Amino acid sequence: MGPPPKPADQRARRNASPAMTQLPKSGRPGRAPAWPLGPDFAIELAIEENARLVAAADAELADATTAKERGAAKSRRTKAERALAHARAMKKLQSGQEKKLWAALWKTPQATQWEKRGWYREVALYVRHQVKAEAGSLDDSKEARQREDRLGLNDLAMLRLRWEIVDTSATATGPRRQSKRNSSKYRDLKVVS
Repeated sequence: MGPPPKPADQRARRNASPAMTQLPKSGRPGRAPAWPLGPDFAIELAIEENARLVAAADAELADATTAKERGAAKSRRTKAERALAHARAMKKLQSGQEKKLWAALWKTPQATQWEKRGWYREVALYVRHQVKAEAGSLDDSKEARQREDRLGLNDLAMLRLRWEIVDTSATATGPRRQSKRNSSKYRDLKVVS
């Protein structure tokens, strides 16, 4: 793609270019919208499956007649209990991290555009994949990176979306930068005929 475009006052060619949507540096005011997604079905399924395995191992343990059968049933029950505890801990951790990231994202400048476009579910899916990626899921990290680009959460994505973050308080009071053309070393020369 090349380097990013120069600011309008520094361009040599003054022809029209697509306008940039200016996002307030202060971000989106107010509280985050309600979380639009339900529970994570993969974790819910893991909890149900492991709870079923624990119950099945308990039934096997009750029906076991030999020490070998009891030992095998206890081993299966222990394994299922560990997996069940892990799934429950992941559910609790994931929901807490999702809430934190969701609230933080809706304070960003990009959130003003997400709200205009109604991208609630898209942002929520990014949050879910990002939290799983931070927990070590490679597939979720790939998906989170792609969604990050679509949502304008990095500089290149913002450029593609034609978004720029501006400090509205600084632009009103700050000095304007001179273009290179006007600050040339030849600016004091006059044309002589």
